[in-house]
Amino acid sequence: MSQRSVERVIGRLVTDEEFRRQFEADPIAALGGMAAGGAELTEVETRALAGLDARLLARFAEAIDPRLQKLCIREGHSRGPVLH
Repeated sequence: MSQRSVERVIGRLVTDEEFRRQFEADPIAALGGMAAGGAELTEVETRALAGLDARLLARFAEAIDPRLQKLCIREGHSRGPVLH
């Protein structure tokens, strides 16, 4: 079950702009929020995920089709329009 949680976290990091911002500001707190939402992460997985380079995650997210992205809708924060 833990591997599935790791995959969920990585997927959310590259498709959810707000979560990516939270992660960049405080990786442990962002991962704690995922755990509170049901993601089962071991301590080793949490430390490994917290060590991911937020800049590389952002670069990868830019390569993902915008139709698969959940954008942050705050003044000056969104990369583009929300597609419904």
